[in-house]
Amino acid sequence: MAAALKHWRTTLERVEKFVSPIYFTDYNLCGRWWTCWFRVELTIPEAWVGQEVHLRWESNGEGLVWRDGEPVQGLTTEGEKTSYVLTDRLGEGDPRSLTLYVEVACSGLLGAGKGSMIAAPDPEKTFQVSRAELAVFHRDVYKLLVDLELLLGIAKSLGEDNQRSFQALYTANQMVNVCDPAQPETFPVAQALASRFFGQRGGESQHTIHAIGHCHIDTAWLWPFKETVRKCARSWVTAVQLMEQNPSFIFACSQAQQLEWVKNHYPGLYTRLQECACRGQFVPVGGTWVEMDGNLPSGEAMVRQFLQGQNFFLQEFGKMCSEFWLPDTFGYSAQLPQIMRGCGISRFLTQKLSWNLVNTFPHHTFFWEGLDGSRVLAHFPPGDSYGMQGSVKEVLKTVTNNRDKGRTNHSAFLFGFGDGGGGPTQTMLDRLERLCNTDGLPRVQLSSPGRLFSELESDAGQLCTWVGELFLELHNGTYTTHAQIKKGNRDCERILHDVELLSSLALARSTQFLYPAVQLQYLWRLLLLNQFHDVVPGSCIQLVVEDAMSHYEDIRSHGNGLLSAAAAALCAGEPGPEGLLVVNTLPWKRTEVLALPKPGGAHTLALVTVPSIGYAPAPAPTCQQPLLPQQPVFVVQETDGSVTLDNGILRVRLDPTGRLTSLVLVASGREAIAEGAVGNQFVLFDDVPLFWDAWDVMDYHLETRKLVLGQPGTLAVGTEGGLRGSAWFLLQLSPNSRLSQEVVLDVGCPYVRFHTEVHWQETHKFLKVEFPARVRSPQATYEIQFGHLQRPTHYNTSWDWARFEVWAHRWMDLSECGFGLALLNDCKYGASVRGNVLSLSLLRAPKAPDATADMGRHEFTYALMPHKGSFQDAGVIRAAYSLNFPLLALPAPGPAPAAAWSAFSLSTPAVVLETVKQAEANPLSRTLVLRLYEAHGSHVDCWLHTSLPVQEAVLCDLLEKRDPAGHLPLRDNRLKLSFSPFQVQSLLLVLQPPLD
Repeated sequence: MAAALKHWRTTLERVEKFVSPIYFTDYNLCGRWWTCWFRVELTIPEAWVGQEVHLRWESNGEGLVWRDGEPVQGLTTEGEKTSYVLTDRLGEGDPRSLTLYVEVACSGLLGAGKGSMIAAPDPEKTFQVSRAELAVFHRDVYKLLVDLELLLGIAKSLGEDNQRSFQALYTANQMVNVCDPAQPETFPVAQALASRFFGQRGGESQHTIHAIGHCHIDTAWLWPFKETVRKCARSWVTAVQLMEQNPSFIFACSQAQQLEWVKNHYPGLYTRLQECACRGQFVPVGGTWVEMDGNLPSGEAMVRQFLQGQNFFLQEFGKMCSEFWLPDTFGYSAQLPQIMRGCGISRFLTQKLSWNLVNTFPHHTFFWEGLDGSRVLAHFPPGDSYGMQGSVKEVLKTVTNNRDKGRTNHSAFLFGFGDGGGGPTQTMLDRLERLCNTDGLPRVQLSSPGRLFSELESDAGQLCTWVGELFLELHNGTYTTHAQIKKGNRDCERILHDVELLSSLALARSTQFLYPAVQLQYLWRLLLLNQFHDVVPGSCIQLVVEDAMSHYEDIRSHGNGLLSAAAAALCAGEPGPEGLLVVNTLPWKRTEVLALPKPGGAHTLALVTVPSIGYAPAPAPTCQQPLLPQQPVFVVQETDGSVTLDNGILRVRLDPTGRLTSLVLVASGREAIAEGAVGNQFVLFDDVPLFWDAWDVMDYHLETRKLVLGQPGTLAVGTEGGLRGSAWFLLQLSPNSRLSQEVVLDVGCPYVRFHTEVHWQETHKFLKVEFPARVRSPQATYEIQFGHLQRPTHYNTSWDWARFEVWAHRWMDLSECGFGLALLNDCKYGASVRGNVLSLSLLRAPKAPDATADMGRHEFTYALMPHKGSFQDAGVIRAAYSLNFPLLALPAPGPAPAAAWSAFSLSTPAVVLETVKQAEANPLSRTLVLRLYEAHGSHVDCWLHTSLPVQEAVLCDLLEKRDPAGHLPLRDNRLKLSFSPFQVQSLLLVLQPPLD
């Protein structure tokens, strides 16, 4: 025996061959998105009495077994679920015949891609049932194979220089010697050898792995939303079955939306899930409505993910989640720690940063400190996966890969088939049970998220801290892919903001108005659903895009109806002529040029002034505009075809092709465009990722930069001046794609706008627009949720150049002492500043998983704002809000108010009143929630003035729970609030009861 073992490779291959299908061959071991139903009539042979009997079912489509009208188990070949246990021991009196139903989807675990997983779905793909048979399952053979598989794994993974490795291989070899596949009576002797090996215990210092059942199900991705409903049922009914058979098995499950789907479509299964939750085996985690994208949603939308999710978990399962669970999102905003803490969560789990293309993230267990200083305990499972299968290799990787050895001795091990669902299997549980405490390996225990984090918290004093965003160095293309989805997201965030604000004002001023709480919850949940991490990033198939666009259309149409209803309530009882109500939903006074509708569908321009969060009557179309307080806009076209626009604040010069040759801040005479360069320069790049087409833009695309040059003479004057001046031009981007743009400058406006329309028909191209600035700075500033952060403009280190393409919300800014240039946008997210060049990413053209992504017509606006001093003092933040929240001209069904009115105003520009809504607790209550944040990065005191009849004011958290010590005294209709940098504060305003 000793001689045989000297040849490692031959002994290893002998055991591998023994485990392969060559042995035990006589033993039975366990149009797209349509659903097919099979009635399966079974008759079990009499000779099988006393045996374990399975239905074996194999198909390349996912299946679900139904018995007695209820789902009982999922069947997925890729998820290693190809048999259903009819009986674990057929009794003499048991029925021999029964009828089952198997529902089979025309979709695999990961969709129906043509040729590769992420390819667009194949319309010709067919699905087959390849096996449907009864079989006797030999449990003793199964146990023997699990033992041998693990011993083989230990031998391979520990390697030839490890004593325990040789012991494992020796044991496996001995088992092969004593075991005869044709003589089952030899199996117990072999199993005893394995039990002796696995029974040898490790020491007290062994690392402890917390094995948690998991089944990551993308709410939509390579399959539509409706298929996810069925995926949840297939996966979770299997998990319930495992929980009932294995009392120590704990299963963690996120995403309230998926649970609501199961509640509505599979009420019997949902009841079983709730029963498992009462036993502590089914553990809701995450606290959000869906596992949302971590970059693109607004701060308020992120709050609503938790508000809707935590309230659902509390209502349905009796408690809120204490862990934020987001394993598969493409980066994590620096404001998430504050939002988590405000929603009752202090723990965070993900693993996605293990996908970094350039730099290895230095921690697996650490404190994550956000933009405002809030901290949460973060854990990345060191195995770098949320879909482990319980192998020895994975268990060992969890220890060896852990970058916080010595600081903590515990880590997570999430096991179960994921992405397309499926979840854990009995085999995984059996593997982990054998490895629970075996010498040479870490200790493995079936555990829960709560137990894991409690152990990690006990080591908190040893942990390091990471400050700022968790930037994923991959999938940068998702900031730009599917521009229409990005536009829908920004539009609908604005619409819901405006509807809530106007409805709150109507509630405060009208005794008859009923706040549309039910409708708003429905619309918010649609928006939150679309913010799932494969939908708003655009990394999904065409069917999902179509559903998402339909959701946006629902929000727009219903939202506009709710806006009109709120405006009508605000006008009720007010004297004045019929007409328009001009509404400002932002917390500062605005004087802007507005296009007012005229009879017959035409529009007329008017300069209107509207107070902070309030309204003003629209000027009558016939009345004479007063003398302009500012210089009117002058428009001049030179003989060479160039055009100059000047409003006394900015002087804009465009060359004959529409490029920006000069942008001067008139008061100082300061030029914003770099010497010898031009702005508004469109550039095209070749955009061919290594694999993840819709997801990735690679750094090498920067080497393919090509200027798009226009034809002189295409620039023409549009609006000739006065309240507004503009020039427009056409630009052929390629033989197949074209662009038209109107460059607009309004009276009194500190920025110049670029209204753009693109007809885009490209393959693997990337369109950007560039503005070289006469500014030097090593850092650029980008807006994120509830604040902003700096990123480098240089490539000094690998951490710097990995950020060659980053995300931002409404603005980015490049400033030096005393001067800067800001680039604003109304629906874009991809951006970069390299050196002195500000670049906004406009359109991509990936071909997988949606071959039609971004093809067609697009409209968007960006704006350029040079400024004196800092961007904070110059009002860049307010300008970006104004671009994104235009004044509303709402028809008044009756008389419009004759006088202007303001509901709220703030004493400092450093604080933004972001949200005004009704409190969630009672749909009939007269309590409002206000959410404010400090936007400049400063400590500041702020006075909030209101004209509403406030009875009581009290601070609350983001879930609208009162702060017992948060009472705010109201003096002269004013409240004093104190902010630290980037702090978000919420308060409840209880309105006085209406007068009879």
